[in-house]
Amino acid sequence: MKKIIILAWRNLWRNKRRTLITAASIFFAIFFAILMRSFQLGTYGYMIEQSIESYTGYLQLQNPDYYDDPSIDNSFGYNQQLIEKIRSHQNVKSIAPRIESFALASNGIQSKGVLVSGIDPDAEKEISNPIHRLIRYQFTEAAIDKMKQNGNLPPDLMAKIESCKNNTYSSEAKIELELELDDESTNKYLPIITHYSHFNSQYLTSSDNGVLVSDRLSRYLKVTIGDTIVLMSQGYHGLSAAGIYPVRGIIKMASPDLDNKLIYMSLPEISEFLGLDQQVTSMVINLNNNDEMMQTQTELQTLISNDHQYAVKNWEELIPTLKQQIEGDSIGGQLFIFILYVIVFFGIFGTVLMMIAERKREFGVMIAIGMKRKKLSQIVSLELIFMGILGIISGMIAIAPILLFGHYYPIRLTGEVAKMYEDMGFDALMPMALFDSYFFSQGVIILIMILIVCIVPLRSIKRLKVIDALHG
Repeated sequence: MKKIIILAWRNLWRNKRRTLITAASIFFAIFFAILMRSFQLGTYGYMIEQSIESYTGYLQLQNPDYYDDPSIDNSFGYNQQLIEKIRSHQNVKSIAPRIESFALASNGIQSKGVLVSGIDPDAEKEISNPIHRLIRYQFTEAAIDKMKQNGNLPPDLMAKIESCKNNTYSSEAKIELELELDDESTNKYLPIITHYSHFNSQYLTSSDNGVLVSDRLSRYLKVTIGDTIVLMSQGYHGLSAAGIYPVRGIIKMASPDLDNKLIYMSLPEISEFLGLDQQVTSMVINLNNNDEMMQTQTELQTLISNDHQYAVKNWEELIPTLKQQIEGDSIGGQLFIFILYVIVFFGIFGTVLMMIAERKREFGVMIAIGMKRKKLSQIVSLELIFMGILGIISGMIAIAPILLFGHYYPIRLTGEVAKMYEDMGFDALMPMALFDSYFFSQGVIILIMILIVCIVPLRSIKRLKVIDALHG
C-alpha cells in the first residue's frame, strides 16, 4: 500500500498544470461555500442575539398555564430563594423578574393598546439593558434651527440633517451612520450636532412612579419627557386598574413591533397598578453559552421539578415566527450552496474525463507490462483524493483569517441597505460566524463528491481494452 501511495503522489506532479487546475476548482468551491455560510450563520446569530437579548431572553420561567393564556391571573409567586436556585446553574448568566400586561394608554385624544412591562431596573440591565436604548438625541425642528444659526455646518450636511427631521438616536454611532460621516467630519461636526440635539431621557429607579415609553409609541401618543399618560387595564382577578404616570424617558426598541407598543414601569409600581403582591408573570434568563440552551432548559426544569407551578420555555417556543423566518432563509442559502456544489462537481467531473482521455495510452502500457487493474484503479483514485485534500486544506487555511477578521470586525453597511436594517430593528452589521461544524462539513461534502467522481476512472480502467489503448 505504501508504494501505491508514493506512486499516486508522484503522479500528481507529472502534470502540474492538471493537478493545480483541479485543486484550484476545489479550493474556490470550499472557500466561497464557507464564506457564504459564515456570513449567513453569523447574520442569523446576530439577529437572534439582538431580538432575543433586547427583550425576550433565551429562557423564561413561567406558570405552566401562562404560555396558552398570557394573563396576569396566571402569574406566580417568587422569592430570592428561587432566584438563587436558578442562578446556581453554571450556564445561567443573568435572571430578572418581569410582569407583563396589556393596557389602554392615552394622552388627550390619542389612545392606543400597549404592552406594559414591569421590570426591576437594576436586574434588567443584565438582560435587555434598556438604559443603553434610551433616546439621547433627536433632530427636532428647534434643534435643526439652532444648528443652522450657530452650528456652521456645511450645506450638504445640513441638508442631510433636515432630511432626518424628528429622527431619534440612542448613541452617537447611530447619528454617524445615518449621516454617513467620515472620520474627519465625525471629529469636526459630530460634537456640534450632539450638543444641539441632546435629549434628556432618564432611566427608571427601583421605586420610580414614572414610565419609559417606546419611541414610535411616544410619537403616536404625542408625548415627550415630562408629559403624563393615563393607563387603564384589568388587574389581578378582574380588579379595575387605572393610573396617571409621568414620562421619564423615551426608549428605542430594536423590534419595530415592540417599539410601537411598549411601556416600561418599575416592579413595585406595576404591582400596585395591577393589584399583585410578590407575583410576576415571568422570569427572564440569559445564558453564558447560547448553544447549550436546550440542555440548560431541561436541567433547569429538572432543578425545579419538585414544584409543578413552574415551566421553562425557550425563545423558539416564545417566538416561533422568528425561528420560521430563519429556517426559511437558511433553506434558500443552502440551495444556493447546493447550486455552487453542482457546478464544482461537474467541473471536477470534466477534469477527470480529460485526465482519463490523456492517460489512456499510459494506462494501456501499465496493464500490458503486468500491473493489475485493481492496483491501477487504486493509484488513480488516490490521485483524485490527494488533489481534493490539497484543495480543501488550502481553501480552509485561506478562509480562516478572513473568518476571524469578519467576526471581530464585522462589515458595517451604509446607505439604503443600512436604513433597511435599521427599520427592521437591527444594527447595520454583517458579522461572520466563527469556526463551527459548518466549517468542517463543507470539506466533508467536497470529499464525498470526489469519492463519487472516482467511480469514473474505476469503470474506465475496468473496461479498458489494452490493444485499443496502445494503438491510441
